[in-house]
Amino acid sequence: MSAGGAHGRSRRGAHGGGGHDGPDERWLVSYADMITVLMALFIVLFAISQVDAQKFLELRQGMADGVGASSTIPVDGGSGLLESNGSVAAPASPQVAVQNEQVDVAAGSSGASTASAADASGPAMQAAREEVARLDDIERELQAALDSGGLGDRVDFRVTDRGLVGAIVADDVFFEPSSAVVRGTGQQVVDVMAPVLAGAPQLLELQGHTNSLPVVGGQYPSNWELSAARAAAVVRYLQADGIAPERMTAVGYGETRPLYPGDDAAALDGNRRVDLVVVSDQPAEVRALLPRAQEELDTGAAPPAVQVAPADVDLAPPVQASAADLAETHDAGGH
Repeated sequence: MSAGGAHGRSRRGAHGGGGHDGPDERWLVSYADMITVLMALFIVLFAISQVDAQKFLELRQGMADGVGASSTIPVDGGSGLLESNGSVAAPASPQVAVQNEQVDVAAGSSGASTASAADASGPAMQAAREEVARLDDIERELQAALDSGGLGDRVDFRVTDRGLVGAIVADDVFFEPSSAVVRGTGQQVVDVMAPVLAGAPQLLELQGHTNSLPVVGGQYPSNWELSAARAAAVVRYLQADGIAPERMTAVGYGETRPLYPGDDAAALDGNRRVDLVVVSDQPAEVRALLPRAQEELDTGAAPPAVQVAPADVDLAPPVQASAADLAETHDAGGH
């Protein structure tokens, strides 16, 4: 019995003597990682709760000027995440202040944009004057060619934000009613203009227009198809006269863009037209100033050196043939 007991104690001693010499401390690694993450979190929270409002507004304004937008981020922070009593600081007042400032900044930007658009001494206006001078040279050449062929009264020129527009009156001499077949006089107009247009580098856009009378009978179900077909017919004749087809575009507007309001004889005749547009290749901000630059050229007004809050300029409507002139050469009505 004593031998067995000794043997049992020997076996328990053998098992008890093995294993680790001390406690397992691997949990310290996870604990240290957690403490590090929490410390980083509180540092970030503390950092974002302390904002220099003035510097942030300057940064926000600079970024808004660069991208053409404004920010609505509230920038006024409190002294910390929590007030002294432990409650969360209320953000209502900072948000209201920033919203009011946003309205002021937006209003200021709008006023600055208006002043910039109307600035007659800026680079965009100078570029518009130069572009109008180039378009005016093309107009003089086209008018001289038309005058030499006795067709000077067939096209009325004007400058828009698209470029130089020549309105070809699509009367019964140019097109028959409800027809897109170019007649003899219309062919002569296209033929005398083609050499000048061939030497110009700009793209050309042919815009077909009709008056407000509905189409009755014929192969075209509405004024949309009729106006587009007339524009395409002029494109074909210009191509036959040597204009590269990739320079031209045909568009039909139907009766949606009249030059004359109402349904009197002048409107019915004058709105039936094909507009030949020498498209300006300038940027959009320059093209928007082309009508104003043309007005300066027509009136001979010298550009002012400085303008402060200039008033909007009401442009006069484009000059077209009078009702008396139209009545002498055309019959009212038709498409």
